[in-house]
Amino acid sequence: MAAFGGARPRPLLLLLLAGLVHGAAAVFVVKDANGTACIMANFSAAFLASYETRSGPKNVTFDLPSDAVVLNSSSCGKENTSDPSLMIAFGKGHGLTLNFTRNATRYSVQLMSFIYNLSDTQIFPNASSKETKTVESATDIRADINKKYRCVSNTQIHMHNVTVTFHDVTIQAYLANSNFSKEETRCEQDGPFPTTAPPPPPHPSPSPAPESPSVHKYNVSGANGTCLLASMGLQLNVTYKKKDNTTVVKVVSINPNKTTAGGSCGAQLVTLELRSESVTLLAFQFGMNASTSRFFLQGIQLNMTLPDARDPTFKAGNNSLRALQATIGNSYKCNAGEHVQVTEAFSVNIIKVWVQAFQVQGDKFGSVEECQLDENSMLIPIAVGGALAGLVLIVLIAYLIGRKRSHAGYQTI
Repeated sequence: MAAFGGARPRPLLLLLLAGLVHGAAAVFVVKDANGTACIMANFSAAFLASYETRSGPKNVTFDLPSDAVVLNSSSCGKENTSDPSLMIAFGKGHGLTLNFTRNATRYSVQLMSFIYNLSDTQIFPNASSKETKTVESATDIRADINKKYRCVSNTQIHMHNVTVTFHDVTIQAYLANSNFSKEETRCEQDGPFPTTAPPPPPHPSPSPAPESPSVHKYNVSGANGTCLLASMGLQLNVTYKKKDNTTVVKVVSINPNKTTAGGSCGAQLVTLELRSESVTLLAFQFGMNASTSRFFLQGIQLNMTLPDARDPTFKAGNNSLRALQATIGNSYKCNAGEHVQVTEAFSVNIIKVWVQAFQVQGDKFGSVEECQLDENSMLIPIAVGGALAGLVLIVLIAYLIGRKRSHAGYQTI
């Protein structure tokens, strides 16, 4: 199986097109063993990444280059066993992967992941780490079967500390005749195309700021005891259209005193379910990776009622998350808080989160694994204290040297 980085992979299944807007556009093609194309993608992409240097966090932007190649490990998938995937490699160990899935009527890019190598000094100068990191996220890229997905507008995919901006995108998977279909499914960003120019769309108007969410401790127990401990405050951010067709952002803080909690314990899945007057269901699903012995927040589901919305019943969910990760038996803690983008219209602010799933001993949190933001906040006072101590030491040495020299010119009588 081919890997990102190392020896340059054979540029099989790749057609390049010239282009300089938002990075060079290219047609990427994946074929099966018979030479029949199953995936075609034509787009340009720009990356915005945040990484750590010895002098603090730094942001860097770079484009998907024109010499990016399709890896041989890309796949057309096998029925009932695996799904198609497009794996693109570029630079010194960087790679973008699109994983597809389908149902009876539609296909989608279910998960997008990006691998980046911090030892690439051209893109990440002065990086304090030389690791290769992976980030991933679900996407809203979906189209009808036997139609191409088309999006001229910029589309952003947020993956933790990396944002990918796509432009002028044409993608189609599960191809019927080894070429793009003439029919297409357009993205929401492109919108309708009226003959007369419409007035500029109104900016989403946020609702009045709610009170800060209270931190509360939740637990889920089963036949074998406690399987989940979670201490956190929760704030929901929901974007929707009102009955007058204006777009608003509603911020809802979960009040533990007006919320009932429940859930379930399973061998591979632990679920915390919260319900209140307006929130029919807010579910947090924690999964585990047995090979790495780690748990993580796998999915968030929300059903709630919005009385002033054009569609009062709001539903959103994502079962492809990878947040709040820690070793099984330990707990994950982040006083700085976490922002989890569930869908384009729904995100969650998790305040002062401390969570442990699966192996919970004695209803107490295990050893803490802190988030990167908390670790950085601890390093700053340590560095400042070290610098002050060094400065005091330098002043003291200078004083002693000066005092010794001042006595050297006098003789004892």
